[in-house]
Amino acid sequence: MNVNYCFRFQDGRQVDFKVTSQPAEVVSPLPSWARLEHCQCSNCPLKPEDSPHCPAATEILPVVTAFQADEAYQKVDVSVTDERRTYSKSTSLEEALRSLLGLKMATSGCPVLGELKSMAVHHLPFASTDEFIMRSVSHYLLQQYFAKRNHKEPDWELQGLVERNQRLQLVNQALWQRIHSVCEGDSNLKALLNFFSMASSVSFSLESQLRKLESKMEGGG
Repeated sequence: MNVNYCFRFQDGRQVDFKVTSQPAEVVSPLPSWARLEHCQCSNCPLKPEDSPHCPAATEILPVVTAFQADEAYQKVDVSVTDERRTYSKSTSLEEALRSLLGLKMATSGCPVLGELKSMAVHHLPFASTDEFIMRSVSHYLLQQYFAKRNHKEPDWELQGLVERNQRLQLVNQALWQRIHSVCEGDSNLKALLNFFSMASSVSFSLESQLRKLESKMEGGG
């Protein structure tokens, strides 16, 4: 996987990020908010003696640093290029960052967020809530199909998907607390909250979200 994000601001500033399937190299020294024990997730399986720094915090650090003073709703032109195609959109910085931060967190090496890594391989920038639900459910059901083919018990009721997103919410909340103290602007914070709300839509209102998708599919559009 090789995804490039290019942000172009109205004042001429340009910021670029590259995301691969492997976590970025750690560049020392790291700020205190990236240490594992700083606002450590309640469901984190890592130990400080084995992993002194939070993998997700380390991965998103360059993004948080680059945009820590920026306002969420300013307009930005963003192009996203992978091995197959290029996506481009004029949008708010918040929406673009939600897309980038979600991808970087999934590929960070965090053992909880790593559950999203296989979805990240087919990354869809600027996904709406409906698209997120569709992709999450479709991906999970495909995993269950493969489990059945390999003589394992499939979960057609999606209970495992709900539980997975509950685990992800705990991580999102802790990451928001981590960066809250270092962001002068609100772009990173709003982007994480937006990402958090998408995960919540799977955990707390999956049935209603599925009914919405069902009605659209029955209507042919």
